[in-house]
Amino acid sequence: MSIQVINEFGGVIIDDQVIASIAGLAAMECYGIVGMASKNATEGFFELLKKDQLSKGIKVNSDEDKITIDLHIVLQFGVKISVVAENIISKVKYNVESLIGMEVNKVNIFVQGVRVQK
Repeated sequence: MSIQVINEFGGVIIDDQVIASIAGLAAMECYGIVGMASKNATEGFFELLKKDQLSKGIKVNSDEDKITIDLHIVLQFGVKISVVAENIISKVKYNVESLIGMEVNKVNIFVQGVRVQK
């Protein structure tokens, strides 16, 4: 799916992968996040994704003028999950809305795991 913005001068089509990349980079700037996890974690096993594969841990649903973003993340041990999640939600929402120009309806956070730093 993609988002289409059309005016009298022409149209712009924004692919969901672009939105996922913007959301992933914004989330990685937040304190407490170790990385993105793969969306299809089965039986409690997840794969920590590299920086160039961030969009694989993100699902974007775009309906006409609303965007819903699902982030599958791995957090650092010892951080307060609710505070980190609120920071990620506000940062992702702000960055996507300011760069794309469309409203983000929801940002859902799925904590796939916690990583202990040595």
